[in-house]
Amino acid sequence: MDQAVRILVTGSSGHLGEAMTRVLRDQGHEITGLDVLASPQTTVVGSIVDRRTVQRCVAGVDAIVHAATLHKPHVGSHGRVDFVETNIAGTLNLLEEAVAAGVSRFIFTSTTSAFGRALTPAPGEPAAWITEEVVPVPRNIYGATKTAAEDLCQLTWQDHGLPCLILRTSRFFPEPDDRDDIRKTYDDLNIKINELLYRRVDLEDVVTAHLLALEKAPSIGFGRYVISATTPFTRDDLTNIRSDLPAVIELRFPDYEQLYAARGWRMFPSIERVYVNERARRELGWVPRYDFAHALERLGNNEDPRSELARSIGAKGYHAASTGVYTVR
Repeated sequence: MDQAVRILVTGSSGHLGEAMTRVLRDQGHEITGLDVLASPQTTVVGSIVDRRTVQRCVAGVDAIVHAATLHKPHVGSHGRVDFVETNIAGTLNLLEEAVAAGVSRFIFTSTTSAFGRALTPAPGEPAAWITEEVVPVPRNIYGATKTAAEDLCQLTWQDHGLPCLILRTSRFFPEPDDRDDIRKTYDDLNIKINELLYRRVDLEDVVTAHLLALEKAPSIGFGRYVISATTPFTRDDLTNIRSDLPAVIELRFPDYEQLYAARGWRMFPSIERVYVNERARRELGWVPRYDFAHALERLGNNEDPRSELARSIGAKGYHAASTGVYTVR
């Protein structure tokens, strides 16, 4: 957006919310940050479940970036009703108040977790090629409520003409992996670099995708986009990356073994799906920088492969008390 506008960012105390408010303010936009937690980026402490709070925050804004949500880490600590109230009813509050206030665009941060059980092919089958055309099969209440919220965005666009773009983001959190066996087997950064091949994205690239979505939403109207680092794989690789991933990587990146060996790292033996960002690159003009090749280049120069923005935001935490691997707020 060339001119400064007023933008509401929900979830402004979280990973993406803080990053978005920082970048948008640096660009000269007037930002209202809404979150249930106080932070330097949050101007209104409150919940999207509270309709009056939403109405007050939406009044006078031109655009909304809706990043507030109950996440996958909350599945074990919150009830299903909590997920319905926050992820569905809260999104509906924002959409309806946006229509009433004449907001010009609405960007919804969703998740690749929405694909759910569609991400796991049957034993012996090739890895799944995950595009926006894959039909979600929810695995848990998190995925179910995010897909329902996406449908509300589409319905609002159809019924009221509010431009709504949905960004299904892959992993960008800095916390350790939630699987005990993976954490015990691999160094944390090793895990995250491996994931750039198929299911991770750097926070800076996520922010860039949202900025482009804000710019393009009025002309596009409605769309869903997978936001993940560009994979080096093609459909022709799907059988081999399911059976012998290291062999495929060695052909693509001959120097990777030396870089990994110097750190005591290993490649995963196989992967079961690949997120494909081609539509976002084509329709939004998105050019993600932080892919696997970029990470190898940075490692070769003894540099941190993460963006400066990701490093500065750091870990946020999800819970008021420790639940194990997930950090405390």
